[in-house]
Amino acid sequence: MALTLPARLPQGGQLGLIAPAGPGSLDAEQAQAWAAGHGYGLKVYPGVFEKTGYLAGSDATRLADLHAAFEDPAIDAILCLRGGYGTPRLLERIDYPLIARHPKPFVGYSDITALHVAFIQRAGLLTFHGPLFRSELLLHQQPGEAALLRMLRGELGEGDLIAHPAGWPLATLAGGSAEGPLLGGNLAVLCATLGTPWAIDTKGVVLFIEDVNEPLYRLDRLLTQLRLAGKLRSLAGVLVGDFAGVTLEQLCPLLEECFAPLGIPVLAGWRSGHCQPNLTLPLGARVELDADAQRVTLKQAVVS
Repeated sequence: MALTLPARLPQGGQLGLIAPAGPGSLDAEQAQAWAAGHGYGLKVYPGVFEKTGYLAGSDATRLADLHAAFEDPAIDAILCLRGGYGTPRLLERIDYPLIARHPKPFVGYSDITALHVAFIQRAGLLTFHGPLFRSELLLHQQPGEAALLRMLRGELGEGDLIAHPAGWPLATLAGGSAEGPLLGGNLAVLCATLGTPWAIDTKGVVLFIEDVNEPLYRLDRLLTQLRLAGKLRSLAGVLVGDFAGVTLEQLCPLLEECFAPLGIPVLAGWRSGHCQPNLTLPLGARVELDADAQRVTLKQAVVS
């Protein structure tokens, strides 16, 4: 998988804030202060201040903001306000050639997963599974904030470890190492796209999954859905993120049952997703997953 790398975030660059999914309140003055405190400008797009039921503005508004943020040459990186729901409604209307012509860092998680998969597979753009603006960045939550900025600035590259905090133990469910593009995101969103043209292609990938407020039986159902759809049989490895609401001890037996027949390395407990800290992962980037050493190593640059 040869992807276009987004340009690194320059010092003094301009951030674009969009709300492609659910609504959320934003103190514009506080937002500008956060950006300025890190040496950046911030442009807040109109949909951030709108609400249409459980959506941040109409589909047309959210789509227009998405296109405008990518097309605007003054915007150096794009952050998302929050997840919730809404991005799958945009998939068939996105101008993917426009995205491909204006490669820049795109950051988010949860419902933003649908956009990550689409941008990687339809626009050939490497993206970042990382903190949402309202819920994490404005609160200066560490080490998540610092990890995101280091990656966007190009301070991590080929051969570097994606550091994991020592205070959060990992679990090796199946040993070994594997190399491949890191793809995935929110498990429920990944499953929601199965059977559509926007379903994830998992052949040869290191699959990353995370979720929130899903009891074990529903996680079993989601993983079974992936298996029945043929999305597990050709994986290189699995990196399991946080499953907020379910402990790692509760989750491990289900994961072992699901992935053991595949004979691939599986590392669980990675602090990415609906958790703190929420560590940034470069989706589409080639990585080495070493489940025995419990580490993830970049095998390429993630920005140009």
